[in-house]
Amino acid sequence: MFTGIVEEVGTVVSFAPEGTGAVLEVSTGLPLEEIRAGDSISVSGACLTVTGKGPGRFLADVSPETLNRTTFRSLAVGRRVNLERAMVVSGRLDGHLVYGHVDGTGTVREMRPAGDSRVFHIRTDSSIMKYVVFKGAVAVDGVSLTVSAVHPDGFEVTLIPFTLNRTTFGGARPGDRVNVETDIVGKYVLRFLERKDSGISKDFLKKHGFA
Repeated sequence: MFTGIVEEVGTVVSFAPEGTGAVLEVSTGLPLEEIRAGDSISVSGACLTVTGKGPGRFLADVSPETLNRTTFRSLAVGRRVNLERAMVVSGRLDGHLVYGHVDGTGTVREMRPAGDSRVFHIRTDSSIMKYVVFKGAVAVDGVSLTVSAVHPDGFEVTLIPFTLNRTTFGGARPGDRVNVETDIVGKYVLRFLERKDSGISKDFLKKHGFA
């Protein structure tokens, strides 16, 4: 589990097919002496398991499911990726609960300035949009963000200068594809609402202060 607060930006050293999946090698400035084989690392929003490491780099296997769900299908050597180690239970939750289980991908449709910040309009599939709500949480390429607007074809998020400087979004361009993970709480709420025998409705949520 992660928080969506990126620790460092790494660089893809190699990405090689293996069986039905792939092996990813990333160079990083993270303290590798504190990282062991079997540890989880979020790589641009996808939870991967460390399988090995060398000087200034680590290896991770990429499953067929991850290849199908994420932008990793077109991952290239030299690409910069957002990195975050799994959260410590006793640590602060500065972002929101991020599982690293990517729902699908989106495309940066537009970027526009908002003072010193930058607004990103991200177009994505309706199967993802049903979980996206105004002022709700979303993880985009592993970055915890707040939805600032919702459109029929996607949503907007506003990135402050600090986030732009500390993540891959500082170099983003229209047309870039990104990994999207929606808030787990929204998924459970919708699941209950879809069950006719759950006893939970929109009126129930309003009555108890959840809507």
